[in-house]
Amino acid sequence: MKEKTKQPIPSLQELEAELQRVKYKKRYGRVFRSTIYILITVAAAAILVAVLFLPVFRIYGSSMTPCLADGNIVVSVKSSDFEVGDTIAFYYNNRILVKRVIAQAGEWVDIDEDGNVYINGELIDEPYVSEKALGECTISLPYQVPDGRVFVMGDHRSVSVDSRSTSVGCVSDDQIVGKLVLRIWPLKDFGPVE
Repeated sequence: MKEKTKQPIPSLQELEAELQRVKYKKRYGRVFRSTIYILITVAAAAILVAVLFLPVFRIYGSSMTPCLADGNIVVSVKSSDFEVGDTIAFYYNNRILVKRVIAQAGEWVDIDEDGNVYINGELIDEPYVSEKALGECTISLPYQVPDGRVFVMGDHRSVSVDSRSTSVGCVSDDQIVGKLVLRIWPLKDFGPVE
């Protein structure tokens, strides 16, 4: 028969130290779990805000130069109230396009051979356009914007495919994702979208 070896009885200090270690381990586990839950909740809330209220877009192409260049990252705001000159993002053939609002429902749009744009017979001021051009225009001018739609054009008129083309046409309210308000990338160009 084996002889039992006696385990030494721990001292009071050793018992207190072990109790502190066990309490610390439990507390650390609770803090770690709650931190993870908070991070997941914050990430989910940020995604919801970004998707539902403040969509973020990366600009592809040159149809909005010089205002927006290829690679710019912009933030938009969900809105249905647009003015002439506002830059909007909208769905077109499973893509998101970015153009500028030129005219609203009921207004007459006319564009001359030099690319000057007239709304209801008045030449509009377009400081955001550096080079005017008629561009790809397959609609009959003058053109009246249908109800519930806006007429949009890119700032780089010679290359932009927009409401001047029957393939894109005017943009309906349900196609619009939002109004572009802030450029966040590149950082040197950080600021409002004009």
